[in-house]
Amino acid sequence: MRTILFALSLALGLGAAAAPAALAQDVPAPLKAAKAGDLGTVLTGPNGMTLYTFKNDKEGKSVCKDACAKNWPPFAPEAGAPAPRAPLSVITRDDGGKQYAWKGLPLYYWKDDKKPGDTTGHMARNIWFVAKP
Repeated sequence: MRTILFALSLALGLGAAAAPAALAQDVPAPLKAAKAGDLGTVLTGPNGMTLYTFKNDKEGKSVCKDACAKNWPPFAPEAGAPAPRAPLSVITRDDGGKQYAWKGLPLYYWKDDKKPGDTTGHMARNIWFVAKP
């Protein structure tokens, strides 16, 4: 009986320890997944900053330009970055720039998020939302 309890507690402990690793493996690089309080798991860039989607965008098409793009900087691949693994993709913006998209929806940072874990852009004007895995 003691052996069974020990094996069970060991398995539970290893499962809990593996949970963050499993979470990280669920999203393709350069994305990361992070817990964000009541919002649950959200997508972040490699810097840990929260990523957002824009309700007015269409699949594969960003309509956030000019002042919008200054406030909501597009999450762009670095030069020479390898092709992403689905459901992450790269779209071409109207200005010719590249931008990552999650399940077809363009991804953005919010200029007022100051540190990893900030989600101050969520529900902004009821058209901006944290990106979810």
